[in-house]
Amino acid sequence: MHDKPSADRLAASKNNPYLLAMITSKLTSKSQTTIPQSVRKALKLSEGDVLTYEISGGKVIIGKAERGERDDPFATFTEWDSDADRRAYGKL
Repeated sequence: MHDKPSADRLAASKNNPYLLAMITSKLTSKSQTTIPQSVRKALKLSEGDVLTYEISGGKVIIGKAERGERDDPFATFTEWDSDADRRAYGKL
């Protein structure tokens, strides 16, 4: 059963036509899905963008990660984190 939209949500939807939309996509056998065009447009997504997932009360909120939220894949390689390494490999 869907909740009736609140007055605040209805007012906000005038500025954002995607706010009240029920958008679906299918899950493949490999647990993949295509992000619908309307969602990509609403989040201003482009190739290479990183998504965030927040799970709360049986629902998931998907968002676009800010640059500071992205994980550094090399952060755990501290054995190559010296001044000499940065000088040697800094311009690669």
